Amino acid sequence: MNQYNRILLKLSGESFCKPGGFGIEAEPLESIAERVARIAQLGYQVAVVVGGGNFLRGATFSQKSHISRTTADYMGMLATVINACALQETLEKIGQPTRVCSAIEVAAICEPFIRRRAIRHLENDRVIILAGGTGNPFFSTDTCAALRGSELGVDLMIKATKVDGVYTDDPKKNLDARLIESMTYQQVLEQNLKVMDPAAISLCRENKIPIIVLNIFNEGNIADALNGRKVGTMISES
Repeated sequence: MNQYNRILLKLSGESFCKPGGFGIEAEPLESIAERVARIAQLGYQVAVVVGGGNFLRGATFSQKSHISRTTADYMGMLATVINACALQETLEKIGQPTRVCSAIEVAAICEPFIRRRAIRHLENDRVIILAGGTGNPFFSTDTCAALRGSELGVDLMIKATKVDGVYTDDPKKNLDARLIESMTYQQVLEQNLKVMDPAAISLCRENKIPIIVLNIFNEGNIADALNGRKVGTMISES
């Protein structure tokens, strides 16, 4: 085992469906579950934060409707609970013990997030899926990932996306865009890159949590990253 022991995997809601899709689709869901289970089977303690953008993004939805941002954000939190429960069921079907811990109370299907209990689950080789964001409106699930990672004392955050990392430009629009292998927290903030919210980057910097941005759907990417090989983009202090 290398320098990482406890890791946090941040999954976007869009990972639960095919590109351009909506909701949850079986094939992407099963693919994600297999990758998460594989990390746990390698001996790592794994926490997962799920987004809800495959159903609803609070900020965008409130702008396009008469629903307030506060209510729309709570609706988005409920979407993350749906994703978390789907991932839990799929993980357990392939033999990986799992718990869903939610920042908002949904007692019938998941337990509340309690830091000491969550750490105990990790120590007992259970994957914990963190739903409900921070439990507060106006905060993204990226910020939730940084917050929970800080609370749980993770050694690494993996921002799992559908692209290979952070580029100098949009690779779909600019064929000359190149992958950036490493960046500092300060560079991300100064260049106003949209890889994560500034609040999330600042929290990770304050608590010395390195971030790897990678493509979760490339076979072996996560294992390679955990083994210290160059994959995606590393964001750290230096």
